[in-house]
Amino acid sequence: MAKKCLGCGIELQTSNVKLPGYIFDINTDYCTRCFRLKHYGEYKSEVTANFDMKNIKNKKDLVIYLIDIINLTEELLDIKNPKILVINKTDLLTNINVEHLISKFKKIYPDFLDYILVSANTNYNLDKLISKIKEYQTSKNVYIVGNSNVGKSSLINKLVSCYSKNISNLTISPLPGTTVGNIKIELDKNLILIDTPGYISNGNILNYVDLKDMKKLNSKKAYKPKNYQLKENQTIILDDYMRLDYISGEKNSFTIYTSLNVKVERFSFLKSDRCKNYYSYEIEIPENSDFVIPGLGFIKIRDKAKIKVDINVNVKAFVRKSII
Repeated sequence: MAKKCLGCGIELQTSNVKLPGYIFDINTDYCTRCFRLKHYGEYKSEVTANFDMKNIKNKKDLVIYLIDIINLTEELLDIKNPKILVINKTDLLTNINVEHLISKFKKIYPDFLDYILVSANTNYNLDKLISKIKEYQTSKNVYIVGNSNVGKSSLINKLVSCYSKNISNLTISPLPGTTVGNIKIELDKNLILIDTPGYISNGNILNYVDLKDMKKLNSKKAYKPKNYQLKENQTIILDDYMRLDYISGEKNSFTIYTSLNVKVERFSFLKSDRCKNYYSYEIEIPENSDFVIPGLGFIKIRDKAKIKVDINVNVKAFVRKSII
């Protein structure tokens, strides 16, 4: 059996320095990319794999479907296995009502055995997660599935450090596609966690920015919602990532949930042309809705509104009933 990198799961090779998985010595446990990332903080994008249903070898094994509470996706992968929905990075939102959020997620994503809010960063609810995994698991193998950058490898590393005598050194970075193959991590004699490649969603803004911006948007600090009372013909600009023009509606509340590193500004229509070089479209927003920009965050809009959005043409923003 070919040896694989302990950090990202890629098959190791010594024949071509330009190809992914290269190592100088076959006795090395980490590919050159993971080694340099761990020891020197050097990031190199090598998206060589995307999640495939074939990554789940047994259709009866339990799946932990991990999502990011800030960068929720409109639709989840259609996985038929028994599965638990785990909502990560809850530490980024302060003063949340857990029961209210759980009820929201049950309505949005109804086909799960259970729903748990966690934070791999602060260890919030990890005891409950382990308990639920052991309650629902059908074999030793439990798969961890989700989009890129939702924190799968971070969660596994934290679970191993807290609940196992073993060591996990999965590679973690803000770049999509860091994990490129299944990686088995034994938690104990009755439980093996399997990290899978992240599903790379083409509509996420993180796929279209450079490394500097990825780090900027992937803040680990709790978000501080920014609330603006907008009138018609006023504009909100999120750094140089997006422009939102309030086209029509009564005076309205716009609450922005995004990284603290993102500068938010308000203008009148006529006082700024920033971000107008992006793809532009208009959309009607129902009352009490979130306008979600995957990778950037979301904007809670209290009342009905018509807005015009200027953003990268590849970013697939969408509207949902507000979760807060």
